[in-house]
Amino acid sequence: MDTKKLSALQLIELENKFGAHNYHPLPVALEKGEGVYVWDVNGKKYYDFLSAYSAINQGHCHPKIINTLIEQAKKLTLTSRAFFNDRLGIYEKFITGYFEYEKVLPMNTGAEAVETALKLCRKWAYEKKGLKENSAQIVVCEGNFHGRTTTIVSFSIDPDAYKNYGPFTPGFIVIPYNNADALEKVLSENSNIAGFLVEPIQGEAGAYVPDDGYLKKCYDVCKQHDVLFIADEVQTGIARTGKLLACDYENVHPDILILGKALSGGTYPVSAVLADNYIMDVIHPGQHGSTFGGNPIAASVAITALNVIKDEKLSENAFRLGNIFRQQLEELCKQSSIASFVRGKGLLNALIINNEGDKDMAWEVCVRLSENGLLAKPTHTNIIRFAPPLIITEEQLLECIDIIKRTINENF
Repeated sequence: MDTKKLSALQLIELENKFGAHNYHPLPVALEKGEGVYVWDVNGKKYYDFLSAYSAINQGHCHPKIINTLIEQAKKLTLTSRAFFNDRLGIYEKFITGYFEYEKVLPMNTGAEAVETALKLCRKWAYEKKGLKENSAQIVVCEGNFHGRTTTIVSFSIDPDAYKNYGPFTPGFIVIPYNNADALEKVLSENSNIAGFLVEPIQGEAGAYVPDDGYLKKCYDVCKQHDVLFIADEVQTGIARTGKLLACDYENVHPDILILGKALSGGTYPVSAVLADNYIMDVIHPGQHGSTFGGNPIAASVAITALNVIKDEKLSENAFRLGNIFRQQLEELCKQSSIASFVRGKGLLNALIINNEGDKDMAWEVCVRLSENGLLAKPTHTNIIRFAPPLIITEEQLLECIDIIKRTINENF
């Protein structure tokens, strides 16, 4: 079959016929990406305002990252951890210095990194904190999204995530998000708490930004009770919110930091769990691992991807342009009957749609946006997440804001 001759409809039909129906994509078939743009199989050009759920912070096919990927792939791709290689140690020194930790445990996907952090937290609780084996509990938040594994969906409150996947993994306590008093209460009443796992901004919940001071208060409460503060920055980290980490807004240095997505600039699955020695040293040979974790390509690509973030000042760009974006969309919300309000930090933002009259309104808006050359995706029925690559310029951003305003004002 010559795939070059297939139409968008034919490609969509292939996925529908031969692929599991675990996603509901917009009806657009893409074949090329460069910077802030993607092109479909018909040659139509779009602004990408999803960035593969913030994996492509550095832009599509960033030449420095792609060159690193190609050069390393021609030399050495995988050794497993049965042997040392000439890239991993260099990467480990680089990333621990970059984020100011003593150790890193390299993995591949965000969900794997979350699972790693959970295991690490429990092992620390038994071997360092002194909890009785199998008694440790980890506190999580309502509205969380940390991945799709059986253990992770065990503490989801989204029926689509957990229904008919039980029996579930025990050992988790769910409390309200953005409520430090709820955390303080549960830690005061339960001596078996090992850790608190939290997203500094809840991404899948629609860029839900907690109140100022929430993270710091939670961090301080954890310290008071000898509980590990675990930050899932898979989506919010690596400059997306206008700081290197979203936790940086409150000067919180997590005990365990979880990273992924933009750690490779969207070119390769790379994730990482970072912690200091007093936590990480509970892991010994044979107790946790990954065939691909820390492979030479991943190590090389991650170094380049992180260098791009600093060299191109992408945190600063996200901070400045994010303020412009929210200011402009707030003006839209004042004039529109369906655009209710906007929230976010940096270039992780969400537009909340009034869909009382039409439950598919946010989806319809996204379809119309795609027709006008901008790709975004709804979440939780009435929320549209806007997260362009962080390399976007002010001129490009203003053009995209015009597309969003025009699409809503002319069609809804």
